[in-house]
Amino acid sequence: MHIIIVGPAYPYRGGIAALNERLAYEYQKQGHKVEIYTFTLQYPGFLFPGKTQYSESPAPEGLKIYRRINSCNPYNWIKVGNEIRKKKADLMITRFWLPFMAPCLGTIERVVKRNKFTKVVSLVDNIIPHEKRIGDKIFAKYFVKSTQGFIAMSKTVLDELGLFDTSKPKVFSPHPLYDHYGERIDKIQAQNTLKLSTDAKYVLFFGFIRDYKGLDLLLGAFADKRLRDLNVKLIVAGEFYGNEEAYMQQIKNLDIEDRVELHTYFIPDDKVNNYFCAADIVAQPYKSATQSGVTQIAFHFEKSMLVTNVGGLPEIVPHGKIGYVVEPNSKDIAKALVDFYENKREQEFETNVKEEKQKYAWSNMIKAFDDLAKSIS
Repeated sequence: MHIIIVGPAYPYRGGIAALNERLAYEYQKQGHKVEIYTFTLQYPGFLFPGKTQYSESPAPEGLKIYRRINSCNPYNWIKVGNEIRKKKADLMITRFWLPFMAPCLGTIERVVKRNKFTKVVSLVDNIIPHEKRIGDKIFAKYFVKSTQGFIAMSKTVLDELGLFDTSKPKVFSPHPLYDHYGERIDKIQAQNTLKLSTDAKYVLFFGFIRDYKGLDLLLGAFADKRLRDLNVKLIVAGEFYGNEEAYMQQIKNLDIEDRVELHTYFIPDDKVNNYFCAADIVAQPYKSATQSGVTQIAFHFEKSMLVTNVGGLPEIVPHGKIGYVVEPNSKDIAKALVDFYENKREQEFETNVKEEKQKYAWSNMIKAFDDLAKSIS
C-alpha cells in the first residue's frame, strides 16, 4: 500500500513525532510505501510552553518527511490537501492530539477525501485535552466529522470519541513499545554516566513537566521519612512546561533538596536509556491521563512502574504484577514505594514485565489499522 502519515515528525521533537516515525518504519518493514507530512509551523508561540519545538538529533534515516503544513494558514491547508489528494494514497493516517489542530487537520482531510479513493483515518491521543481551552469541543467535532475511522490508544479516549460520533468505526489499540531508545544497560554503568551515587536507590520521573503529570504529588511522597531511611532518591528528567519556581519552592519546603536529582532539560533520544536503566522503578503520578509513551519506554527497558488510577494508565500496568496502581495522592504513592523497596519487589516485577510487554508489539497496531481500513466502505 501507499500510506501517508500526517502529523509531527522530524525536525520536531517529542513522543508524538517519535511514534509517527516509528510507525512509518514498521510499515516500511512490511513492504509498504510511506510518506510523512509534517509542519513548517506547528504551534504559535502562545501554545508552546517549552524552550524549543525542534530536535537537535540527526534526521531519521530512510524516511520521506515533507515539511508542508502551516497550522495557522487556511490557504495552506487547502494547498496541502490538494497535494495529498492527487497522490491517491491507499491510506492517510492523521495524528490528532490537540483541538487547536482540528481546523488544519480536518480541512486537509476533507480535501483529500475528494479523490474518492484514499481512506482517511486518525490515530487519536486525546479528543478532550488535559488542559482545556475555549472552543475545544467545537474544534474536536469539526475534526471527527472529517475522519472516516479512529484508533484510540486507551479505552478512555475510545469512550470519549463516542461523545462526538456514534456511527464511525473506532478501534482500541494500545500504545506500542517505544523500542528505538537503545538497549538496556547495566544499572551501575547508567548511574555512573549520569554522575549519580551508586549507593542510593532511584525512582524516575521522566518527560515534559506539566501540572497534570503530578510531579508535586511525587515530591510530596518523598517527604515520607521511610523513603529517606531507605536512601531512596528521585530523578526528575525532563523539561519544565509550567511554573518551575513552584516545584523548586516545594522541594525546599519539604527539605528534600538532597534527595532530588534535577535533570530538567529535554533528554535526547540517545541519552534516554541512561535514565531508565539507572532507576529501579518509573513513577507516573498523573492527575489526569489517557495513555502515556513513558509507560511504553519503561516496558522496553523492562522496568517496574508506579502509575495513578486515572485514564488509561491502569489498563496497561497490572497492579501487583509489574508495579502499582495507586490513587493520585502523596500518601498512597509513598506507601507503594516503601512496599517496593522494603519487600524487594524489583526482580519479581521485572520478570513479569518481560512477559507483559509482548502485548505491545508494533505489528498489533499495524493490524488494527488494516482492520479499520477494511471496515470503511
